[in-house]
Amino acid sequence: MNKVNVANWRDDATGPMRVVSGPVGKKNVHYQAPDAESIDNEMNVFLEWLNSRQNIDLVLKAGIAHLWFVTIHPFEDGNGRIARAITDMILAQSDEQSYRFYSMSTQIRKQRRDYYDVLEKTQKGKLDITEWLKWFLNCLLNSLETSKTLLSKVIIKHNFWLHNASKIENERQRKILNMLLDGFDGKLNTSKWAKICKCSQDTALRDIKDLIDKQILYQLPGGGRSTNYGIRIENQ
Repeated sequence: MNKVNVANWRDDATGPMRVVSGPVGKKNVHYQAPDAESIDNEMNVFLEWLNSRQNIDLVLKAGIAHLWFVTIHPFEDGNGRIARAITDMILAQSDEQSYRFYSMSTQIRKQRRDYYDVLEKTQKGKLDITEWLKWFLNCLLNSLETSKTLLSKVIIKHNFWLHNASKIENERQRKILNMLLDGFDGKLNTSKWAKICKCSQDTALRDIKDLIDKQILYQLPGGGRSTNYGIRIENQ
């Protein structure tokens, strides 16, 4: 463990900056960054390119900027986070708006294993970065799809409460309905209702029957030892 040199370029005082894994004595070097003496010049070139206009799609520029920055690796710590921030900034410029409903940073963290694999192959390879850009664009697509799924859930929940908020009798019902809308673990029955809301099973059954009468819940097919219930979200 070494003290991080904050707010300054790394100085390589403890040796070259390397991305490594594995136990002591058997470390695998995934990448070795440029010498510290070259950082100032490399960052000047990078920032001049970053802040100037080029005849290049901004989405591609975001991918190139991310790769370029982490390859220079100018700081002792936080290079990945800053690279993701630069990526999000350029994507916001591409969208021409200050807010977005997707997060490339979050998606990169979700796909971190593939991220490190393609990053290592690109940094150890030649100057052709096609495979990196293909991975980057696919990651962006996954981010958009994730956002689409999340927004769909938000819209469904909003419309549900828009139609049903005035029909709810108590906080027990509101709590369980929100859990069902957010993705309930398993199936809902009177025992689970009573346990979650800390009430008797008779109270739970009254709450459930009230919501069934109001066409908010419905009884699932089957039965057996325990009757299960689902939430109506169609036509909301």
